[in-house]
Amino acid sequence: MYDGILQELIDEFGRLPGVGPKSAQRIAFHVIQTEAYDPKRLAELLDTIRDVVKFCAVCGNISQEDECSICRDPRRTRDTICVVEEAKDVVAIERTRQFRGLYHVLGGAISPIDGIGPDQLRIGSLLERLRDTSIIEIILATDPNVEGEATATYLIRLLEPLGIRITRLASGLPVGGDLEYADEVTLGRAFEHRTRVGGTA
Repeated sequence: MYDGILQELIDEFGRLPGVGPKSAQRIAFHVIQTEAYDPKRLAELLDTIRDVVKFCAVCGNISQEDECSICRDPRRTRDTICVVEEAKDVVAIERTRQFRGLYHVLGGAISPIDGIGPDQLRIGSLLERLRDTSIIEIILATDPNVEGEATATYLIRLLEPLGIRITRLASGLPVGGDLEYADEVTLGRAFEHRTRVGGTA
């Protein structure tokens, strides 16, 4: 424990997700000891970000405009929508450069324990978008955990009557991973979604 304002700074950094006590302490000392670092710039950004950043009126992605850059991009395929939980998932998928369609950000996942049901998610606006008859496929890219599975299952039941093709991202063993460290759900998924190789029957 440190005295006064230094401990307050460490505690504040420690409130950030994924930042433990040691990381918070390291960041705080970096701010104090690194002369080239300008904490005023960080303070300015933190002070203005909530006023500047908003959610895309179409898909719910993070944007500084009424519509995000992806929704505005005329080169994107308009007949496919990838449904994700959070805006950060859009960034992860975009890094792969494998998907050229549009997105829909739900704003979370169904989690009764946390009091989050379908009404707290952007499912109604998804249904509004699906009134566009040019949409031929919905890709469900929710997280492969209990909440993500519950959300995907709910959406499948809701969307099936619309007659739109519904797909789910495959999940299984990560590249470079070891079988012995895989949990039973991941390993089970890997077996379920195994692919054929070779030419023999």
